[in-house]
Amino acid sequence: MANFYREPDRRQRFLLPVDMADWVPDTDLVHLLLDAVGLMDLSAFEAHYRKRGCGAPPFAPRMMVGLLVYAYANGQRSSRKIERLCERDAGFRMIVGAEVPDHSVIARFRKRHRGDLEVLFVEILKLCHAAGLVRLGVVALDGTKVKANASLVANRTSKSLEAEVAAMLAAAEAIDAAEDEMFGEARGDELPADLREPSGRLSRLRSCHERLLRAADGQRAEQQEKIDARAAGEKASGRRKRGRKPKAAEGVVNEEAKANVTDPDSRIMKSRKGYLQGYNAQAMVTADQIILAPDVTNQANDVRQLAPMIARTLAMMEAVTGDEVALGVGLFDAGYWSDENAAAQTAECEYLIATTKDWKRRKAMRDAPPPRGRCPADMSARDRMERKLLTKRGRALYRLRGQTVEPVFGQMKETQGADRFMMRGEQETKGEWSLHCSAHNIKKLHSPKIRDRILDRAGALG
Repeated sequence: MANFYREPDRRQRFLLPVDMADWVPDTDLVHLLLDAVGLMDLSAFEAHYRKRGCGAPPFAPRMMVGLLVYAYANGQRSSRKIERLCERDAGFRMIVGAEVPDHSVIARFRKRHRGDLEVLFVEILKLCHAAGLVRLGVVALDGTKVKANASLVANRTSKSLEAEVAAMLAAAEAIDAAEDEMFGEARGDELPADLREPSGRLSRLRSCHERLLRAADGQRAEQQEKIDARAAGEKASGRRKRGRKPKAAEGVVNEEAKANVTDPDSRIMKSRKGYLQGYNAQAMVTADQIILAPDVTNQANDVRQLAPMIARTLAMMEAVTGDEVALGVGLFDAGYWSDENAAAQTAECEYLIATTKDWKRRKAMRDAPPPRGRCPADMSARDRMERKLLTKRGRALYRLRGQTVEPVFGQMKETQGADRFMMRGEQETKGEWSLHCSAHNIKKLHSPKIRDRILDRAGALG
């Protein structure tokens, strides 16, 4: 294996320090990161490479993984900036040695291994667990809107997409006809450059148009189900139901629905600062601000993310511990409230879900005294949850939510640049979000007490 990969020589003698380890202080994250990467099982990354082939050997996956995590932990995500830092920054140079990867190599590695970045997240989470940082009992889930690598002005309606596709095809046909007249059977009759490749503009336009058509078909089908259910109920009861009659299936289709031609998977979402083109990034976090499970969705609302994130967190923790786990108490804001979610709590996780916005919740906690006595049997699910949140135990637990997941998003967006994705597409952004969460967790390991524990373990193995 050593003869196959282009391994960095970190003990090469230079004119300045005798040892590359002397380039950066002992307290720098790079020392912990290199030892941590050495402990990880990165066979999923190595499986992408063949041991035989033409050309120069690839860069060692461990080195590339360490480089990406170190770059994201320091708020550097541009492959060109990372390449420049590998030439001039001591910490980056210590990771790559004398072999500086090109920016295209860095970008291709990140894109090729977007699915394997979840494996990296689990490996770092295992180190956090071994260091005693993963303490369950209270966990919190929240979502944050992250800008896509696309602009709001790049959205198009179905009609405008049809017109733009027709115009491009007409232009291509006109060019073909002119070149056929000029060149005859000779070369020169190719399509324009933006119409040749599947990744070109025409392909993205068609992809957006097809997505809008699928969404319209889904709206029609959902409305038709409501109409059929109402008709079946009226037939069974023998009388008409009260209330407004459902609209016809065609009447619910939004003709002004838009899709983004730069990143068709992204959606228009509302954030505290206004509307943005982006994704909804999710994270399940412990009371010690360790991320247990990340995910990205293009659904703006959080309500459908609760059950999948609970299942994802349990799967992650089982992969880390090798055994079944109980999360304890889960804290969720009002975006996750629904009667179905409230009824879905299990023995592995008790739910505390806010039923109103935060400012209303804080006001209720200030004004209303803690309830006393048994819970009435005829209370609705919402009333039961509100009563639970107003108890002394509920108040104390729910206050922890603002100290767990929300600061994590703030740290990642401010110090790691996680307020905007560099990659496009839902699967690609999932991988990039996992990389951001991995960088966050490795930074949590970087405290004097925990760092010494990890380095001692690495020394014992090495």
